[in-house]
Amino acid sequence: MSKIEELLSQKILILDGAMGTMLQEYKFSEEDFREKRFADWPVSLKGNNDLLSITQPEAIATIHRKYFEAGADIVETNTFSGTTIAMADYQMEELVYELNYESARVAKKVAEEVTAENPEKPRFVAGAMGPTNKTASMSPDVNDPGFRAISFKELKVAYKQQAKALIDGGVDVLLVETVFDTLNAKAALFAIDELKEELNVDIPVMVSGTITDASGRTLSGQTAEAFLISISHIPLLSIGFNCALGAKQLTPHLEAVARNTEFGVSAYPNAGLPNAFGEYDQDAQEMANQIREYLEKGLVNILGGCCGTTPAHIQAIAEIAKNYQPRKLKRTLQTQSI
Repeated sequence: MSKIEELLSQKILILDGAMGTMLQEYKFSEEDFREKRFADWPVSLKGNNDLLSITQPEAIATIHRKYFEAGADIVETNTFSGTTIAMADYQMEELVYELNYESARVAKKVAEEVTAENPEKPRFVAGAMGPTNKTASMSPDVNDPGFRAISFKELKVAYKQQAKALIDGGVDVLLVETVFDTLNAKAALFAIDELKEELNVDIPVMVSGTITDASGRTLSGQTAEAFLISISHIPLLSIGFNCALGAKQLTPHLEAVARNTEFGVSAYPNAGLPNAFGEYDQDAQEMANQIREYLEKGLVNILGGCCGTTPAHIQAIAEIAKNYQPRKLKRTLQTQSI
């Protein structure tokens, strides 16, 4: 059993907050994204945040350190769009391994440095694996409902490449996150399981879905319970939700999962709901106060923040969480290959 699995039943683990929100403060220009290496790249690179792990690694490392200093036990790698599928928008498919490896290496270096400063509080790195910008369950063309822009096999190949680079870079856990289409997630989980067997490694896996609106369903139409059931055959470190909703709106969906799963439960909601300008106004204390309900009801093992959250939000959440016990696990976690 890994150290992170041991800690899951002993304390509430704190995940970091938003990477994108923090990067916005830097106001990086097109030239900053490119640097010398990509000065002549044929398409615009501004907005390709994953690339910053190569062109602006100090900024990425600084953000990781700020989250650790705020109380995070786990930081996510800067790899939300780190697949050949997503990187096709920037014609950077050939750079995917390097992007993921370097992102993992930067985060791991900071984690090791911070752990060395306080060995009694080990820090971990989660390899972030986002949903890609294509869905295997639905057609992007309303006039052709049977069409699919991506296949399960294509997704599996892309996720396997990403997972291999993240593992090589030193991550402690893989995080399949912001799942809006469970078929995409299953491709990622299938790829991970295949890779674990090939590499003979036993790395824990987290899954985090996204309830997209007030209907209480994912984009592909599943309720929280259905989402849980569809992936519960796979041994997981945790299952939970992130993004789309604020802490208050997420509560009933966490309750549905917490009462039906043997795995750990995670939650990292947005800083409230976006305003008319698409910005998040909820301050750190208000968000932490709403998350207190999760703690009082014993719903979670892992807590963090998504869109709009900052180190201040994570610090406020960590301060409250330390006064509560984690949700009781119904059995000993196992992460062996299936």
